Amino acid sequence: MSLIICALLPIISRYQNRFPMCGICGWLNYNRDNAVDSQLLEKMNNTMRHRGPDGDGIFSDHNIALGHRRLSIIDVAAGKQPLCNEDQTVWVSFNGEIYNYVELMEGLKQRGHIFTTRSDTEVLVHLYEEKGEHMVEDLQGMFAFAIWDAKQQKLCLFRDRVGKKPLYYCDEPGKHLIFGSELKALLASGKIPKEVYYPALDQYLSFLYIPFDKTIYKNVYKLPAAHYLVCQDGSITVKRYWQLEFSTNSYAQTEEQFLYDFEALLTDAVKVRLRSDVPLGAFLSGGIDSSSVVSIMQELNNRPIETVSVGFDEEEYNELPYAREIAHSFGCHFSPSVIKPDVEDIFVKLITHFDEPFADSSCIPTYYVSKAAREKVTVALSGDGGDELLAGYSRHRIETLEHRLRHVARFMPSTLFSSLYRLLPERTKGRNIFGDLACSPEEAAARKHSNLLFNQALKEHIYSDSSFVTDVSSQFRELYRTSSASNALDKALHLDMQTYLIDDILVKVDRMSMANSLEVRAPLLDYRILEFLATVPPSLKLHKGVTKYLLKQLVKKKLPASILERKKQGFRLPIELWLKNELREFVEDLLFSQAFKERGVFNVSALEVMWRRFLEGQADYAHHFWQLIVLEQWFRLYIDGDLYV
Repeated sequence: MSLIICALLPIISRYQNRFPMCGICGWLNYNRDNAVDSQLLEKMNNTMRHRGPDGDGIFSDHNIALGHRRLSIIDVAAGKQPLCNEDQTVWVSFNGEIYNYVELMEGLKQRGHIFTTRSDTEVLVHLYEEKGEHMVEDLQGMFAFAIWDAKQQKLCLFRDRVGKKPLYYCDEPGKHLIFGSELKALLASGKIPKEVYYPALDQYLSFLYIPFDKTIYKNVYKLPAAHYLVCQDGSITVKRYWQLEFSTNSYAQTEEQFLYDFEALLTDAVKVRLRSDVPLGAFLSGGIDSSSVVSIMQELNNRPIETVSVGFDEEEYNELPYAREIAHSFGCHFSPSVIKPDVEDIFVKLITHFDEPFADSSCIPTYYVSKAAREKVTVALSGDGGDELLAGYSRHRIETLEHRLRHVARFMPSTLFSSLYRLLPERTKGRNIFGDLACSPEEAAARKHSNLLFNQALKEHIYSDSSFVTDVSSQFRELYRTSSASNALDKALHLDMQTYLIDDILVKVDRMSMANSLEVRAPLLDYRILEFLATVPPSLKLHKGVTKYLLKQLVKKKLPASILERKKQGFRLPIELWLKNELREFVEDLLFSQAFKERGVFNVSALEVMWRRFLEGQADYAHHFWQLIVLEQWFRLYIDGDLYV
């Protein structure tokens, strides 16, 4: 295989073959005499066909094998991975886009490197020859890739700065390292025991997702964003190569200077993401973030761009009128779709794309907007990141308010706020503020993420054993405490970026877009913009109660006032209606079955009381039960069943 690939390189060089969104996997046996079963690697590779329906490739050499699935974006006629250097001593399997590959290539040529293609993938090979694993510091893009160094018998895995592209691995000491873009690839290896990591299950109930480097399986990990892994001589090390640093040195700049710099950076971030040899468009929700991206896209194009939006029949959940207004004001093509899902069918289907419990219900409209987009384009730009970088959530207003109140709270009895929190009815507006003021700033910040649905008291009530309750927020508190930001708002935004953005928003978008073989690019998550925004004063992010102030100032002359001033909506779903109607029998079959009881995790009697109160309208437990049925369906597919094994 290696000889064939390298022999083809001169032929491929006729094309500008930038290799695009894909899926990767691999297997390294620590014993060099223990050959990898290439058929098993092919099975792992094939589980990710949806990530790369246009082709596949496998490199195998004794104890190492790399797999690759390809979705063609640029140079659709050529391009094969894994790819090697001239003497076949360095191999790469790459998922992503390197936006500064042209500049890197020119610099490498000046240092004597000879290229046989014009691809960003080959840039990785030669940049590794030049700099080793420190090569990743030079890359601008979204990526997850593996480098095999045959001379040093060293495997390196890399993930981009904000975790746009996923990478999972399992290290079995003394035996092997297995990795892949999705958990299903690892499961197909047959080497992953079906052992649930219950602290991760507890985190899932608190956050809707599993944060940081853990997964639902014991001894299976995510490679964290902005990290690389080196495996050599049977041992692994994981190192961080980038950290967002906040600075107040530029606070003396005027608002106009910040706006000028922001506009230049955002325009360039959009521009470099418009390179494509296949149809390209944009998600358009009618909100500020996607509208800002679309406005710049249209300015950079001499013909109408394709915009795609989804909505619901239920008016309170429908954003299509706002999206239509934006598309027409910019002169874009507008493709609206009204979602009428077969809820039970799509529910089961989506779980198989996440491979572990994931209960952010907005994955459903994300799936459908990706599906609709794929009918028109192969690449779509999105507005992801605006809320987390520029203070777009209500909790950011609350964080700022609490910071001010803490100055007053110093002169009050320490037990006052905790007493008020306990005494006020659960649904009292502002009650949580008293709970936050009763604890430290880092604990308060963590509470805003972990107290969404299942707080500690409720978990203790529904678990069959209180030992299932863990300290889910310890890493959140530590991230907040150690952030280099000097103010409460930036600390909160940094926490958002390191947790919710990476492990919820970007996971959701990656899985749902890849389920439809669609590539999604997010200009606002260009790391140069992140570094710039880390120098912007908090008053230009949240200004007199106005969220995302700097971005709104940037586009206020382009967007209608109805868009600029409307309340944030986001992807909301009629979950309560579904559970009480279409999904009622489905829920009861899952949660009150013998199989569910025998798992021994939950107190079924307590859940029966909650379910009855929910049906009678006495309590709003819609999203609680959504989380629980996601979890139980995952158990049935992945633990009871033999999916991908």
